[in-house]
Amino acid sequence: MVQKTGQGVICFISNYSWLDGLSYTGMRERYLEVFDHIWIDCLNGDKYKTGKLTPDGQPDPSVFSTEFNREGIQVGTAVALMVRRSPSHGTDHVRFRHIWGKTKRADLLASAGNDSVSLYDEIHPSLELGLPFFETKVGSSYLEWPTIEELFPVSFPGVKTSRDDLVTDIDRDRLRERMETYLDPAISNEEIRRLIPAAMDTAAGFDAARTRKVLIKKGFTESQILRFCYRPFDYRWIYCEPETKLLDRGRPEYVPHVFTGNLWIEARQKQTMDAFDRGYVTNSLADNFGNGLSNFFPMYLHQKGDLLREARSDSNVSDRAQDYLSSLHASHELLFFHVVAILHSPAYRTENQGALRQDWPRIPLPANAKALEGSAELGRKIATLLDVDCKVKGVSVPPLPKELQAIAVIERADKAPLNPDEGDLDLNAGWGHAGKGSATMPGKGKTIERPHTLQEAKMLAESAAILGELTLDVYLNDHVYWRNIPARVWDYTISGYAVIKKWLSYREKGLLGRGLTVDEARYVTDMGRRIAALMLLGPRLDENYQAAAKTPHAWGVTGRKHVTPAVKAPNDE
Repeated sequence: MVQKTGQGVICFISNYSWLDGLSYTGMRERYLEVFDHIWIDCLNGDKYKTGKLTPDGQPDPSVFSTEFNREGIQVGTAVALMVRRSPSHGTDHVRFRHIWGKTKRADLLASAGNDSVSLYDEIHPSLELGLPFFETKVGSSYLEWPTIEELFPVSFPGVKTSRDDLVTDIDRDRLRERMETYLDPAISNEEIRRLIPAAMDTAAGFDAARTRKVLIKKGFTESQILRFCYRPFDYRWIYCEPETKLLDRGRPEYVPHVFTGNLWIEARQKQTMDAFDRGYVTNSLADNFGNGLSNFFPMYLHQKGDLLREARSDSNVSDRAQDYLSSLHASHELLFFHVVAILHSPAYRTENQGALRQDWPRIPLPANAKALEGSAELGRKIATLLDVDCKVKGVSVPPLPKELQAIAVIERADKAPLNPDEGDLDLNAGWGHAGKGSATMPGKGKTIERPHTLQEAKMLAESAAILGELTLDVYLNDHVYWRNIPARVWDYTISGYAVIKKWLSYREKGLLGRGLTVDEARYVTDMGRRIAALMLLGPRLDENYQAAAKTPHAWGVTGRKHVTPAVKAPNDE
């Protein structure tokens, strides 16, 4: 709502996405041109960025929460006061403050008579970052580094399915059977609606009956069942039909570049959450990772053959990046894995947190070949840990170091042998349930948080400084659990998802229709150990990042001279 409190004065409260969203850059630029003073009271309370928690983990409800409506609204809000004098000279700064917690409405009112300076931080919005009105944490030379898009010029948005219940499945055979049924001309649309409701739900841009009629003529194609990275560490199968809208966004231009030996880095132009956790590496076709739009940057690009030349794979590097590599006599693979190493450095993520919310991540380039090779070796280790098909010595295969041996061990509470035939691997502790349409809603499940036992603490040894002092026993059901998943491993997010918890939410027996297999139960153990190993690489990754940032290759300032709003593809939410 907007209220004019006098000539040249505007006060309003609104969703706070306009404070730093790229699509609002022009609006912020105009405010700085025409107003002489701007004050922002950020009331937070956002479900998506902060999880409605204060920085110290206390409840942070919406300012619109009441005794009768405790939810309030999902998005965070801010109050803006803008003053225009006559004549106006504009301003190069805004005054900004955070207000957190349950008493924010009272706190805002209580400070109404303040001096307008002492309670606020003075922020000078940066043009290169899109003129954010938020405080923006960024390293001193960050804007001199190239963006990932300047290094790897070709990327593809992830697939958007919209009809998961039809076109994707955890079990390949089940997906094949369902698609054969859907494409069987002897089965009526009415019967398909009963068997697979999502298949016959007409939506914007998708005529269900017409699409099925077209596809029945084509028939079932086995080769269109592809491996699919649905979420980080969550690999499934997808029926990838490129010519209709069976997939909401099938990305037919993406599919040809998915081949054995190619790898992809996931990134976004704007990080939704405050904490940066992008940089997942996959070797398969991938989803757009839920809310928002992830892009995937390949190591190689497939070049189609013709009568005169065979098909080949070319490196996906820009001319300028190739010049850099040529100066070091280095390969494009070294650059790819160096980028992986930098993106996963905790120090990089923390030091440049504000900038990483605004635009594609920027990467410091090592000034010499030896440093690039060392960084790439770390990046390879990360890619290997994220590759669930790759057996990693010391992580997924013996011998394991002591700090990993005791992590995520599956066992019965009574220590009796596990018996899958008796339901020991049935996941029914409330990790997920069916939501509206084909959505799966996460549940609380059952965990018991505790300190490490003496034996666990002894095995962790010095790793406790990274993995933490608290751990969880995570239950499949009332008598079987994965023992000792460190709390920081359990909370570890990749691309916006708490990895293990998200994986479990889709495999509740009531949703999956069966218990876990032995391999799936072991997979949770493997995930826990891989994430722990990734976290334990943190100090080496930080040292590597800080060396690259201290004396980087002189790429030069490449920030925008004119900031334009980010363009989002239609219906890509």
